[in-house]
Amino acid sequence: MPAIITDINELDPNGTYTYADYLLWQFEERLELIKGKIFKMSPAPSVRHQKISAKLHLEIGGFFENHYCQVFYAPFDVRLSKMNQSATDQKIYTVVQPDLCVICDELKLDDKGCLGAPDLIVEILSPGNSKKEMDNKFDLYEECGVREYWLVEPAENTVFIYVLNSEGVYIGLKPATDTLRSTIFPDLTIDLEKIFK
Repeated sequence: MPAIITDINELDPNGTYTYADYLLWQFEERLELIKGKIFKMSPAPSVRHQKISAKLHLEIGGFFENHYCQVFYAPFDVRLSKMNQSATDQKIYTVVQPDLCVICDELKLDDKGCLGAPDLIVEILSPGNSKKEMDNKFDLYEECGVREYWLVEPAENTVFIYVLNSEGVYIGLKPATDTLRSTIFPDLTIDLEKIFK
């Protein structure tokens, strides 16, 4: 039986890991796996990050209160694989913890979190994680079939919206600075002045 890992230094930073490995890690540091590679998450988010996340969660959660879709916030494991690829713990090489996500297919939910692409993912940029969010996660969410991806930029009070087209490619919409409107949930609109206040 594989051994439990209690010290992050026991991991090979250049190694390739699966979700089965991830389940054996019992240390304080939070990590994400992207295509088998370890990505350390930023230390505890700033107060501004937390305020924005809480306000977005309230707005989105309120919208879906009497809806079949469900809203989750970090820490919440989302296990991803390429579209149309079956996955077991040993074959999953990506586990992320988005700031917020909306899942409409309850068959994707289990005791461990979500297995498969959420319908909507919201990531809030923090100093130090911008490159990871903008590069790695953009490509990852696109290839795994996340239908809509919001990238929140607190420094600019702006939300960048990406929507998956019929070819499975993200189309960037006009950045939202006043009102944030979902494409896949057209009645979901958010006043960004309240969010960034």
